[in-house]
Order: sequence, then C-alpha cells, then structure tokens
Amino acid sequence: MPSLHHHRGTVAVFAGLSLAGALAGCSATDGSNAAEIDPSSGDIAYTDGTYTESGNYQSPNGTETVDVTVVLADDIVTAVVVVGHGESHDSQRYQGEFIRGIAAEVVGKDIDSLAVSKVAGSSLTSGGFNAAIDAIKADAAS
Repeated sequence: MPSLHHHRGTVAVFAGLSLAGALAGCSATDGSNAAEIDPSSGDIAYTDGTYTESGNYQSPNGTETVDVTVVLADDIVTAVVVVGHGESHDSQRYQGEFIRGIAAEVVGKDIDSLAVSKVAGSSLTSGGFNAAIDAIKADAAS
C-alpha cells in the first residue's frame, strides 16, 4: 500500500482546494463593498470612504498625538487632513511643519505604499501618522 509520502502532491492539491473553498465561503455575497484580497496581487482592496484615527508617538516632551483623516478611493489616498495636539511650543512647531507638508507626500498614492519617515524636517510626527494610517487600514479593511 502506498504511503502518504508518495502522494504528497495529491495531498497538497487537495489541501489547497479545501482552503480555497473555505475562503470562498467567507467572501461577501451580498454585493457590498467589503474589503477583499485581490488574487492577482495579494493586496487588500479597501472600502472607499473617509476615515479618521489618532496616532501617538514619543517626543522629548512625552507622548504626542495627531489625528489623521484620509479619503480613500480605489485604495488611493485622495485627501488627507492632520490635526496636531502638541503640548509644547516645539511640538506644535514640528507638527505644523509636518501638517503643511504631508499632502504632497501621500495624496495620489496607494495606502499600502505609505511609509512616511520625515516630512518638512519633522521626523517624530511621522510615527503618530503611520500608527494612525495602520488603524485606518484596519478600519477600511473591515
């Protein structure tokens, strides 16, 4: 009698088909715009809309927060608004520089490609921005 070892390919194909069937059972069938994975690229297709989240980051003055609002259309950021909540004069200045420069960095780009590191001389604010973007991606994917 042949062992399972001899039929590895058959078992792998069967397992793959079982997984595909299970995932198909989880897909939206009501015609909604729920986020789905694009099989051709593996990317998540996010639901169009306006999303707002807060992101925290550490500065020399302690924990700082920025509120980020983005408008998504076909996974592309079409608009962005950032509101800073800096506690000190320096934090307010750096957040202001970041806010004035962020649209040029992210509008027109796929949300999955965003990885902001430094904008207009402000490097710490990007940590809060990126945290907010991660939360927005989670919101838009559900």
